[in-house]
Formats: sequence, C-alpha cells, structure tokens
Amino acid sequence: MKILVINSGSSSIKYQLLDMDSNSALASGVIECIGLEQGMLTHKKHPDTDAALKIVIEQSIPDHAVGMHLAVAALTHPEHGVITDASEVDGVGHRVVHGGEKFTAPVLIDATVIEGIKEVSDLAPLHNPAHLTGIEVAQSIFKDCGHVAVFDTAFHQTIPAKAYQYAIPYEIYEELHVRRYGFHGTSHKYVARRTAELLGRPAEDLNIITVHLGNGSSVAAIQGGKCIDTSMGMTPLAGVIMGTRSGNVDPSVLKYIAEKKGMTIQEIDEMLTKRSGLVGICGMSDMRDIHAAIAKGDARAKLALDMACHRVRQYIGAYWAELGRVDAIVFTAGIGENDDVVRLESVRGLEPMGLVLDEAANAVRPGEWSRISAPESKVEVLVVRTNEELEIARETVALVG
Repeated sequence: MKILVINSGSSSIKYQLLDMDSNSALASGVIECIGLEQGMLTHKKHPDTDAALKIVIEQSIPDHAVGMHLAVAALTHPEHGVITDASEVDGVGHRVVHGGEKFTAPVLIDATVIEGIKEVSDLAPLHNPAHLTGIEVAQSIFKDCGHVAVFDTAFHQTIPAKAYQYAIPYEIYEELHVRRYGFHGTSHKYVARRTAELLGRPAEDLNIITVHLGNGSSVAAIQGGKCIDTSMGMTPLAGVIMGTRSGNVDPSVLKYIAEKKGMTIQEIDEMLTKRSGLVGICGMSDMRDIHAAIAKGDARAKLALDMACHRVRQYIGAYWAELGRVDAIVFTAGIGENDDVVRLESVRGLEPMGLVLDEAANAVRPGEWSRISAPESKVEVLVVRTNEELEIARETVALVG
C-alpha cells in the first residue's frame, strides 16, 4: 500500500508518501509561503537514502489547492516522481493538532468528523483551521481513497482526571473544556512502540518515560503502552523550556508583567510563545548555537542550557515517582536524538535511582537507535529516532484496510 501523509499549516503543506510494504519513504516535500508573493516547493525522491534526489521550485502559490497540485505534479513527474497517477495513493493520513475530548483515536474523515474538528478549533486556532483546509484540498484531489485524521492529542486521552484536571473552578472545565491535553502524541506513541520492539518485550509490560526534545519539547509517562501523564497542557506552551516557548511559569508573574509593562493578554501570549524559552534567556533558540556560545564563555548561554536540562530532569524524576518502576528512558526528536550534552545533563544526578549512563556510547552519534545506558544500569536509556509520518501512515492503514 502507498499512504500519503499530510500536515497542513496556515501557509505551508508538508507531505510524505510511504510504501507500507517496506515501511519506507518514497518521497517527501514541503510547500512554503502559500499566499505570499513568492512560494517554494522542495521535493525529495527517496529522502532517506544515499541516492536521494532533491528539486526546488519557486513560483507564486496563491492557495493550498495550487500547492497540493504542485506536490502531485512532483510525485508523478517522469524523473523525480515515484507514482504515475494520483489514483495509486491508497490512503491519506492527515495530522491534526487538536482533537479535544471529542477524538480519542484516529478516525476516517467524513462530514461529522470535519464538524467535530471545527468545534474544537478554538483550542488550536492557528492549527485546526489550516488542517481543515488541507483536508478539503486533499479530498478533492485524492477522491478514490480513504482519508484519516490522526490527532496529536489522542494518545494522551488515557491520562486520568487527577493528572489532566487543573485546580480551577470545575464549571470552567465543564463549560470551556479547560484541561491538560498534551501534544506530540504521535511521536510519543511511535517511540514507545519502537522501544518495546527493541527491548523484545510487550508494550503492556513496560513503564517508559519518553523525552521528545526539539524546538518544541515534551515528556510523557507511559505505563503499559498507555500515557498516564505528559508535560504539555491545554496548549503546547506548558512544561519544559523550549526554543522560544517558556514552559511552566507562575501565573501571577504574568499579571505582574502586564501591570508593570502595560501589556495586553495577546502581547503576553506572544512573548511567552515566541520570545521566551531559550531565546528569551540567551538570545538563541538553536542548541548548536548555544553550545558554540558556551565554548566562547557565554554565561547566559550556559544558563539557558542548565535551565533546560534542569526542567527535563525534574519531569523525569516526577514521572519516575508516578510510574513507580521505570524500565526505559527514551530520548527522541531533533535535540533528543542529536545532542549528547543535553542527554547527559538531563539524567545527571539520577545515579542513586539505578540509572548509569555509558558516556562513551552517549557521545557517539546514533543511527536509527542506540543504547546509551551502561550494562550495570537498572534502567535502559535509549535514543530512538522518531517517525511521526510512519506512525500516521500505520494508523491510516488500520482504518482504510
């Protein structure tokens, strides 16, 4: 089967076509700057191989329909395409950021599902409307196959009320559905499943802490294959320190800043989302730049690194206590997969709990996965490359047959 995975943003579309017989990517691409004066399509044939072929097309892309047709033209091109016709696509999986409490699992898209996504769009106003636009365009092009919505929040819907409720008046939850939802669910689910495969044990027997560290970051506690807690909240702003997002902040700090600086709620939200986190502390959001600055003696860059790792370690410790027993801690995503210093500092001090890191193994750049715990460690520590597209494709196959 060939499954197309689509992630539509307000001005972009990311896509990947996968061959589910080999679980490999046939092609991938991104359409950027939709609706702006100059748009761009970047398309890669066999992106995960040494023989990858990359093409870039720059032209006006006025809307998502034009962008998606460009992607289809690239996928079916005689030289850099991988299919001859759009009808070869057997199913389309759509990433949808927020499913609220309405969607607890992937679903085949129909009119009722589209209405449901619209109903929870207030919880993700920058994402869900764009996803709906992408769904509408894709359905008009890929008419003969099933379309599946896979929600970032769905994996976290097994979190119990004691973990997802906020201690605010209960009627606000009942009326506005204000609660912890969590995000990066597709990544956490894939990594947990892959960890069980690598350890040769059933997921139902394992307690795992998954640590997804990138420009956006989150930590999840997974018990028997089900999430029981996660660091992000009603929005992706909560939890650990991220590239430009603050993570947890005392709410009264925001009132104080607003009063002293004369800032509106919207300005405060923009500050916390785009000008805080690592960039707020040291002016840099890329961890590679931060390491380079530390090497030159930049004290604020060192502070940013220390703060970020401290917050991750806090969550690991909290979820360890919540799970009672931890079989594996797994690092994933851009920073988690590639930054040995962040991994080392995020588990430093956990030795009394039985965790022993193999620092030599940790310093080696991993491939698809690696074990970085020492043989005597009571807890496995792994680095596993996430693959959200493959997880979405698997969920799509399960529903389209």
